[in-house]
Amino acid sequence: MKLCTFDEGEGPLTGVVEGDTILPLRDTVAMVDLIQRGAGWTPAAPALPFHAVRLLAPIVPKRNVFCVGWNYAEHFAEGKDFRPASAPQEIPDHPALFSKNPFAIIGPGAAIRYPAPISEQLDYEVELAVVIGREGRDIGEGDALDHVFGYTIANDVSVRDVQRSWHGGQWFKGKNFDTHLPLGPWIVTKDEIPDPQTLRITTRVNGVTKQDSNTKHMVFPVARIIAELSAGLTLRPGDVIITGTPEGVGMGRKPPEWLKPGDTVELEIERIGVLRNEVAEGV
Repeated sequence: MKLCTFDEGEGPLTGVVEGDTILPLRDTVAMVDLIQRGAGWTPAAPALPFHAVRLLAPIVPKRNVFCVGWNYAEHFAEGKDFRPASAPQEIPDHPALFSKNPFAIIGPGAAIRYPAPISEQLDYEVELAVVIGREGRDIGEGDALDHVFGYTIANDVSVRDVQRSWHGGQWFKGKNFDTHLPLGPWIVTKDEIPDPQTLRITTRVNGVTKQDSNTKHMVFPVARIIAELSAGLTLRPGDVIITGTPEGVGMGRKPPEWLKPGDTVELEIERIGVLRNEVAEGV
């Protein structure tokens, strides 16, 4: 099942995607509430065509989005020239974790803010996003996928010079500019993706492929990430985890290729769909 959040002019609603239409769900407004409720969703007629609505981010969690860095070996390698001597020079034994605040989230078709005059080093990162469906703490890796509700696509938009060299090298600020976390286009429930480690994952900028990999190349698979995050920390329904990006980001290219106003960024993950956004000034 594909679940979306949309607006037909009177505020956000949730619905089920059926082909090129959306079946609104009765008595549900926020996706987090739907997930917490569990079963019992009731579609309401009539179905709405896509052209009659605006898709929003499928979910906005009630707390920060959990993020994983350096989770593809090739991406770790392409960033070696940009890492300070104090940073790890080999992939760590445990996932590198940080967070993005929910106010950075935008939906499909919304504009990504170009960060000038603060910076011109705007970069893309396609990532598989995991939506938690069942509460748990100290979750074993073998049970971790039982706590998943579904999957969507995330663009971990990054301002590279702020990320790398401002604020003591902490990533938080360079990853948390307004509009710098597109999510969407919908959530695909886990029954349609029984194995999240078999998905092709790509980025196109203005139609040109920049990233092309597969989630099987993750250093820490989804189950391991959930187990690590939940050690001593309760994961709750509606939490979102983004799981790292493969090689091919703009920073790692020679010379670096930064996004600029007018660029169209398309992220695609097999069995989920395409998340498309444009870069714009003055957002």
